[in-house]
Amino acid sequence: MKIHYLTLLAMATLLITGFKPEKNRENPFFSQYKTPFQVPPFDKIDTSDYMPAFMEGIRQHNAEIDAIINNPATPDFANTILAFDKSGYLLTRVSKVFYNLNEAETNKQLQSIARLLSPIMSKHGDDIALNEKLFVRIKAVYEKRKVMNLDSQQLRVVEKYFRDFERQGANLTPDQKDQLRKVNEELSMLSLTFGENLLAETNENFKLVIEDKKDLDGLPQGVIDGAAETAKAKGMDGKWVFTLSKPSMIPFLQYAKNRDLREKIYRGYFMRGNNGNKNDNKEIVSKIVSKRLEKAKLLGFDTYAAYVVDDNMAKTPANVNSFLDKLWTAALPVAKKEADEMQKIIDREVESFKLQSWDWWYYAEIIHKEKYSLDENELKPYFSLANVRDGMFLVANKLYGITFIRRKDIPVFHKDVETYEVKEANGKHLGVLYLDYYPRDGKRGGAWCTDFQSAGWLHGKKVDPIVSVTCNFTKPTADTPSLLSWDETTTLFHEFGHALHGLFTEGKYTRTAGNVPQDYVEMPSQINENWASEPEVLKAYAKHYKTGEPMPDNLIQKIQNSALFNQGFETVEYLAASILDMDYHGVSESKGIDVLKFENDAMNKIGLISEIIPRYRTTYFAHIFGGGYAAGYYVYIWAAVLDADAFSAFKSSGDIYNKDLAAKFRKYCLAESGNDEGMVQYKKFRGKSPSIEPLLKRRGLK
Repeated sequence: MKIHYLTLLAMATLLITGFKPEKNRENPFFSQYKTPFQVPPFDKIDTSDYMPAFMEGIRQHNAEIDAIINNPATPDFANTILAFDKSGYLLTRVSKVFYNLNEAETNKQLQSIARLLSPIMSKHGDDIALNEKLFVRIKAVYEKRKVMNLDSQQLRVVEKYFRDFERQGANLTPDQKDQLRKVNEELSMLSLTFGENLLAETNENFKLVIEDKKDLDGLPQGVIDGAAETAKAKGMDGKWVFTLSKPSMIPFLQYAKNRDLREKIYRGYFMRGNNGNKNDNKEIVSKIVSKRLEKAKLLGFDTYAAYVVDDNMAKTPANVNSFLDKLWTAALPVAKKEADEMQKIIDREVESFKLQSWDWWYYAEIIHKEKYSLDENELKPYFSLANVRDGMFLVANKLYGITFIRRKDIPVFHKDVETYEVKEANGKHLGVLYLDYYPRDGKRGGAWCTDFQSAGWLHGKKVDPIVSVTCNFTKPTADTPSLLSWDETTTLFHEFGHALHGLFTEGKYTRTAGNVPQDYVEMPSQINENWASEPEVLKAYAKHYKTGEPMPDNLIQKIQNSALFNQGFETVEYLAASILDMDYHGVSESKGIDVLKFENDAMNKIGLISEIIPRYRTTYFAHIFGGGYAAGYYVYIWAAVLDADAFSAFKSSGDIYNKDLAAKFRKYCLAESGNDEGMVQYKKFRGKSPSIEPLLKRRGLK
């Protein structure tokens, strides 16, 4: 009897990982979810369910592809493009659960599965992308698309898929295709390893343990209490533990008087992946850069940046670099002035020293207090997590009429996760929102938005979105709720902007519904941050967690007055990382790059001051080496031009809740965002091209 290789892989997984599924147990992925709104049944999913579901998903997907290529009928939109667009349902279903949980709630077993899956999924993707018979049928539809009586969206789907296949190597020779398969498999494993190393370096390999209470001088009581609870959770009662998660590290850098300890924790942060241990990422980065260049050249591009940006709004690396250079020229002098201001404060002290990168947050906080009479600790009591959440819900309601109903009958993947049913103004169900707030050992750092089910259509029926926002915010303590910093507050508004994009997405075709260029992706999230700081919005949600009193006018005014505070630093550290990204992916020759020298040379070339390091140094730059932002980290500030310009429309209208503008923004920039090219959709909303002036003004760079 011949056993299919997928069956063998599933059996091997059970042996390697030691999973023993219960006999006669039904795999929840194989039947319709019996849950509210058909969300994933997290309470029913067992680790042993994943590999069998992946294997069956791949088998079904292959069968669907075979049915398309073996169809004797002449290729047309329905039997080729639509059939391909709707294929792979089960595989997508299990992938969305598994990969999201591997980011937010991972463990050694999930990581083992991910490593086993990496080459399998890479091969499966290549088997489809490089399937000659499939491409022949797609090409046949593409060539006759204009005489097939297709509507505008059908035409767009045909053109997008044809371009996808070209970009994935459909026109390569058989030998080149074999080479591309090998490169793709290697890249998938390298990126996975990079992420695993970074997770270990962040959550396992460093902690600052404080035993002497004097070393806590300067820290707010809430920060001290949080560190005590972290210590207790790690079995170190009576001590205080600070970690490299930003809610723990940043307050320490802001307030701790002990400069040596500030250096220790910050050095622990910026040396991640660069410690010469088993989690070192230097060699991995060198290989990733080399393999990406090899892939780009196979596909006809001189650099990997050229390959990536060709599909974005910017179109060429030269356009990106020119854009970044213009902003760098404006931002660097501002950052230098900020550094000089801090150095003057240091020079007033008994023991003067040269400002270093680990000093920046501490002296920035001093300036914040001296110059603007604003202490971050004055703000935090007004930004309890519940109030901030309710504030962002309120903004969405006033703009779009939608409501959020807390549901406790929806299964969750962790006890701290909240779930909400989202409804339209008329009461119609729109989607489901998961909110996952706090750091934990199995969660990677940062904040992100994803989904467990994308909006779209299947079998002629509309599929409602199931969206998830994941963060790493300050945890509540025994005495206080989670009190957010201003940065955490705007982060929640930011990720919620992504969620709104996912919730509002419309479109019948998977390839285009909500599918936008990478340098458009951050616009829906970044525009949402603008409302967080508006005085009338602050009055509505910023309420003291003890008294319920709204934030006083004088404190709101301080927030407004300090809007330009530290913008040189924030812009420069971000641009430095963006430029580093473009430099790595702009190389046309790559043979064993010394990544530390490469990074140092890149930063010296642009004149980055020693007091600031890039927001992400090479060995922990997960956006580009462990995620999907390679040659694309610039997109945040590219999208910032769009979001600043878009919000200026609301401001100049005299009503930040202008419902006519909100309806147009929802329609053209969110719901129908994939209907045409990004700039075309934006112009439909704005009526003109975006101006860079609102962004420069907002950041004080002009």
